[in-house]
Amino acid sequence: MTRKCVLATCQLNQWSLDYDGNRDRIVEAIKTAKEAGATLLLTPELCIPGYGLLDHWLENDVYNNSWDVVAEIITRPDCQDIIIDLGLPIQHRGCSYNARLIALNGEILAIRPKLDLCNDGNFREMRYFSPWPRQRVDDYHLPKVIQALSRKQKICRIGEVAFEANDASFASETCEELWTPNSPHSLYSLAGIEIVLNSSGSHHELRKLDTRINLIKEATDKTGGVYMYSNQRGCDGDRLYYDGCALILNSGKVLAQGSQFSLLDVEVKTAVVDLDEIWAWRTSRSRGMQANDPAVHRLERIQVDFNLCRSSTVLDPKARLTEAIEPRYHLPEEEIALGPACWLWDYLRRSRAAGYLVPLSGGIDSCATATIVFSMCRLVVEAIKNGNDVVIADATRLCGGQLPAGLTAEAFCGKIFSTVFMGMKQQSSKETRTRAIELATAIGAHHIDTNIDDMVKALHQLTASILNFEPKFKVHGGSQAENLALQNFQSRSRMVLAYALGQLIPTARGKTGGLLILGSANVDECLRGYLTKYDCSSADINPIGGISKTDLKRFIGWAETHFDLPILREFLDAVPTAELEPITETYVQSDEIDMGFTYDELSILGRLRKTFKLGTVGMFERLVVDWGDHMGPRAVYKKVRDFMYYYAANRHKMTTMTPGLYLESYTPDDNRYDLRPFLYPRFTFEYRKIEDMIDKMEKGEAGKTTKN
Repeated sequence: MTRKCVLATCQLNQWSLDYDGNRDRIVEAIKTAKEAGATLLLTPELCIPGYGLLDHWLENDVYNNSWDVVAEIITRPDCQDIIIDLGLPIQHRGCSYNARLIALNGEILAIRPKLDLCNDGNFREMRYFSPWPRQRVDDYHLPKVIQALSRKQKICRIGEVAFEANDASFASETCEELWTPNSPHSLYSLAGIEIVLNSSGSHHELRKLDTRINLIKEATDKTGGVYMYSNQRGCDGDRLYYDGCALILNSGKVLAQGSQFSLLDVEVKTAVVDLDEIWAWRTSRSRGMQANDPAVHRLERIQVDFNLCRSSTVLDPKARLTEAIEPRYHLPEEEIALGPACWLWDYLRRSRAAGYLVPLSGGIDSCATATIVFSMCRLVVEAIKNGNDVVIADATRLCGGQLPAGLTAEAFCGKIFSTVFMGMKQQSSKETRTRAIELATAIGAHHIDTNIDDMVKALHQLTASILNFEPKFKVHGGSQAENLALQNFQSRSRMVLAYALGQLIPTARGKTGGLLILGSANVDECLRGYLTKYDCSSADINPIGGISKTDLKRFIGWAETHFDLPILREFLDAVPTAELEPITETYVQSDEIDMGFTYDELSILGRLRKTFKLGTVGMFERLVVDWGDHMGPRAVYKKVRDFMYYYAANRHKMTTMTPGLYLESYTPDDNRYDLRPFLYPRFTFEYRKIEDMIDKMEKGEAGKTTKN
């Protein structure tokens, strides 16, 4: 007889420290899984308190509150007769652990702490938790809130354990353990474990999902067995977006995949699997030899008097095995359209703000920000049509208490999104002003078209009177210092006005609350420092702060067709310009000329610096080869030298940057991701090494010419 069972995994939109909301979403997932006939449910990593608590993990309250929630969940009548794998922090013998708690019918079966902690990139788990030693198992004394339950359980096992039900076996690994060279699932397979559970808090990064799925496919294809993956989804309070995509695989084949981007707070995926099918992947004699390793047999097993495979499922002809599917991958352009839009919706509804405002310059960066907000509105309207009660409730608040049924994306956008063009008579072109108006009209935003000449003039006059000195633009004969100062008068004035409008627009329109200000500085401009400190780059949040200019252009090209916005073509064709200097017959400011780099070059330099971890000399050695077909060694050296000069000179700006959604592996975000100094030397040692290399290259070329 086959061993058919229904297994369930989920993705939950948890919010850090939202114990009531997190509990309710977990309970909803349990009830949904039970309705589908599942006997085991996997939930995301640290799903009870939320994942991104940062230094709140150092507080005793978090541990105590988490146990209170556990007690509430495992004693509920509708949470019985199903094995539940929950995530919470654990204190044991003076140490804290990121752990899984496996429960059944009000009893804690065991606690499985995380073995390998994620401690790079955006994550600092070793700041808060200790890694659990492999194959160590102790007794754990349960807190009073658990001991007081009807079963009066006082102790359970804690450590790297497996579970033996009456008819199947399973074990847990957690997030980072999948990505490490010595992953626990290999040992579990050799130990005959049939189901591996991976609870995760994995964030969205452009082009990352295929890596995650390929790791799981490779693991199960080589070792055989069922692999279940659960992940958080949404913004849990910080600058990451967790992208769900819960999975169930069997021996290399994907059986179920959750959506990567959605406004659903709870999504449960189930699959009917036959555990007897695993046998075919485990008949290799070499595997049998490895399975006799003594380390395999040291794995402690917890006996569970429970049937994962129900007779009703085995005998029911309608309970067909779930067929394999092809994984769903979004294009990077789609990821930009959907990921930041979902993140913005979570931020808006949880902050209880009245909407968003973006200074719309007529350039591609603020255009991308506005288009992402429109994408958010499209998702909200679609969720309303699908009857998503949570979205309907939040949208009703944002619509001033009116039910949002029947609204178009443009109509909803007009209620929650304001844009403002803050021009200057001599600096702003008719083209940029017109583009801003036409884009706002196309997406339905409430738009303000104004000039700030009087505001800037007042600042100019005040400064001149204080210094008894009249600063001039360079096109009028001024110095570089004067030119920069006058540009910054404008850009910083725009920031002040944007915040004034954000506070007062709702009131002026007969509403309540305030608007959150959105920034529009892309990752390459942040890297180069091509922005003014405390100008419009200073905002509440920045949805494009982790996206390269190259990817933003691709996104706008995609949105032009998929969002039916022909106006976007004009943004793509326009020359990027800050429009902070006067326009003359012979001069129009150009971003790439000002910077001395193309945006594609900045993207490459950024990846070499951060992702490939190359210093000044290493970047030159790499690029003198990669760019050798169109650039000589001295030209490459100038690019590297200029890049490092501007990077060092402007690094201080990153210490005050608006929190941006993390999406790119080379983001220079100083506050969380890119922990580097902001006061640098002149790199004379590195430059001297490169100049010696160039001398040798040139002498070598000269020698070849002489011989010829």
